[in-house]
Amino acid sequence: MNKRIIKTDQAPAAIGPYSQAVRIGNMFYTSGQIALDPRSGEFISGEIEQETERTLENISAILKADGLSLDNIVKTTVYLTDLRYFTRMNQILFRKQTRTSLRPGSRPAQRSQGGNRSDSFRHRLK
Repeated sequence: MNKRIIKTDQAPAAIGPYSQAVRIGNMFYTSGQIALDPRSGEFISGEIEQETERTLENISAILKADGLSLDNIVKTTVYLTDLRYFTRMNQILFRKQTRTSLRPGSRPAQRSQGGNRSDSFRHRLK
């Protein structure tokens, strides 16, 4: 099976020994994303809504680099620093899905996890 590395300058560059995404056959795996602006490299700090929007824009850009969209997502994993952000973050995910062609019966599976992390970002989506 062919393994292909996916890279785009429309999303933050990988800052370690990994790729933004990898395609193997008909499977597509993305690395975790946070709310980094791909042009400036700066973290978009603000409320959880702004962070979630920027993170989803990054994921969308990576998917688009291989001809995919948010409609192709099967599963998401969200790490939150505090589960109190869950409802607000989830509203953005729902709104983003509603703006795409995702039908209510075809939404991806989601796993969310909260904890006390000392990171400056509130969540990471992968």
